[in-house]
Amino acid sequence: MIFGLFGGAQANSSNLGDGVGQGFRDYIEFHVEADALGYHSAFLVEHHFTGWTQVSATLNLLTWLAARTKTLRIGTAVMVLPWHNPVLLAEQAATLDLLSGGRLDLGIGKGYRHTEFTGFCVPASEAEARFDEALDVIIKAWTSTERFSHHGRFWNFENIIVEPPTAQKPHPPLWMAAGSDESIRKVANLGCNLLLDQFAQPDVIGERIARFRAEVEARGRVFDPMSVAVARDVYVARDAADKQAAQERNARMRQRTIDAARAPGQTGGSHVLSYAESASGNEAAALYGNPDEIARKLETLRAAGVHYLLANMGGGSRESLRRFAREIVPGFAVAS
Repeated sequence: MIFGLFGGAQANSSNLGDGVGQGFRDYIEFHVEADALGYHSAFLVEHHFTGWTQVSATLNLLTWLAARTKTLRIGTAVMVLPWHNPVLLAEQAATLDLLSGGRLDLGIGKGYRHTEFTGFCVPASEAEARFDEALDVIIKAWTSTERFSHHGRFWNFENIIVEPPTAQKPHPPLWMAAGSDESIRKVANLGCNLLLDQFAQPDVIGERIARFRAEVEARGRVFDPMSVAVARDVYVARDAADKQAAQERNARMRQRTIDAARAPGQTGGSHVLSYAESASGNEAAALYGNPDEIARKLETLRAAGVHYLLANMGGGSRESLRRFAREIVPGFAVAS
């Protein structure tokens, strides 16, 4: 198995008295250490209008991180295409790919938070169509060697060539989050890599990996186990009380996300919303506990077909980051 990191960042630090922006600096230093510890990647979210200074300018923060790291792959999880001018996003992502030496993994999605759709005045019913059109433009922008025009439902561009070129060819790897049969099929159709959420149980994860592999192979391509990344909430606890406190913090953060994401009267939805009524679901899926407890859960995931895990180190605990790398990862390292 290989291990990366997944999560967010807030401009404000949790320490009273720190200036605005300290939280972003804490995020950078945390991942500089992760790079030194041998973590493979860092995937950063994009969110808006939360009221708790959650990261919104994702590519800006990742550009700073790329400048401070050497081998860590720099990922988005995800850039929400309905919010973005696709040509500007293609230019910004290509610039980051060049500056990082070809370390960009671009995760893309269509969004799920009610507060973001209403804030941007974008109807949620248009999310799929906006995503599809934007992705078409981005891929053409990255791969076209000649000027082109585009006149679509949402975007119009005339006689453009998008610069700079990307470092990775034909373009940076694209990652998409999916869970349903239909969405997994779409990821395979587009030739993207698959992101699986941190809430589903190992048996469900195994079914989704098998389904994705079948869809990929049905299209005549060779399935790469590293084309699927599974997110998990992770915390290496000092003792039972420390584990309980971490689970309570996680539950509060999860509820805050649900409150921001769910529209009035909404009962279901994608991502975190589909698990909103399962109070114990995330606790069962999360990798919280001592190293032995976490290793047992990791072994179950590996048996289900997981080869690439993205650890969401809740609270940005440096101790947890270090202990996971030193006490747990070696038992699951990819043989040389």
